[in-house]
Amino acid sequence: MKKTGRSPGAKGKQTKRRPAQPAARKAAKPAAERIPVRGARKTKVKARPVAEAQPRARGAADLAETRELAIAAMEAALDKRALAPILIDVSGMGSYTDFIGVVSGRSDRQVDAIAEGIGLAMKARGIYPLGREGSGTGRWTLLDFGAFVVHVFYHPVREFYDLESLWIEAPRVPLEVPPEAKLNQADALYGAL
Repeated sequence: MKKTGRSPGAKGKQTKRRPAQPAARKAAKPAAERIPVRGARKTKVKARPVAEAQPRARGAADLAETRELAIAAMEAALDKRALAPILIDVSGMGSYTDFIGVVSGRSDRQVDAIAEGIGLAMKARGIYPLGREGSGTGRWTLLDFGAFVVHVFYHPVREFYDLESLWIEAPRVPLEVPPEAKLNQADALYGAL
């Protein structure tokens, strides 16, 4: 028996080769056409043109209502003894939300309690979060209510990421902050990470 380098089950099998395509056919493809996937069926669905992104049309009444809800969320955070609340109006700058709230907690348990308190206060008003990220870690929790978002940080983590400086040009919404919620320089906890 002559050894050919083929496996025993491959005797008599020959592979078919594809005939070469004419050069004119290869050059006729436009650059924007989708690249076909080998073995996939051809679709009869035509691609839609890309739509232009349109800014949200929000009235002054909607913006005022959203502002009141965001302020209520900040007040709920203060009820749980949050530190240094800041509410940033990004309605003229950002497209994903109108207001960004940032608050701090002194411990991981307090961060979770603040986030839970905000969630319950908004639930009482019939507003439910679209998303909640970072829960249970005690370092950071994001509550996304659509028109406004609230970041609840463990204070050293907040100092590290410094979200407020990303929106330095955006106006701040004035809040009534009690003296115990204001942070003195001596209370800075950056080294506690």
